[in-house]
Amino acid sequence: QVQLVESGGGLVQAGGSLRLSCAAAGRTFSLYAMGWFRQAPGKEREFVAAISWSGGNTYYAESVKGRFTISRDNAKNTVYLQMNSLKPEDTAVYSCAAGQPISGGDYYYTKAYKYWGQGTQVTVSS
Repeated sequence: QVQLVESGGGLVQAGGSLRLSCAAAGRTFSLYAMGWFRQAPGKEREFVAAISWSGGNTYYAESVKGRFTISRDNAKNTVYLQMNSLKPEDTAVYSCAAGQPISGGDYYYTKAYKYWGQGTQVTVSS
C-alpha cells in the first residue's frame, strides 16, 4: 500500500513557475514508477510526466516537453514536478500516481498506476 499526498499547487501568472511535490507513505516507494497526470474542467485526465523507479528514465507529454521536469528522491519518498514557462492551458488538477509499468509505453496510461493522490490545483492566469 502506498499513500500519496501532493502539494505545491497554486495560482501563478503565465510565464511563471511552480514545483509540485508528491510525498509517499510506505517503505516500498523506491519499487514504484511515478507519474503525474492532470485533469482540466470538462476534459479527460491526461498524462504529463513519469519517471522510472530508479530515476533513470523519464517520459513527458509533448505539450510539456522542455518546460516541465520530473525528478525523484527515493531517500525522501518524494517525487517532484518542476513546471516552468507555465501557460493558461496548463491549468488543471495535478495528481501523482504510483505503479509498476511493464514497458516504456505503459508509462503514458492511467491503467499502469495502482495508487493515486487526491490532487493539487494549478491555476495559470493570462
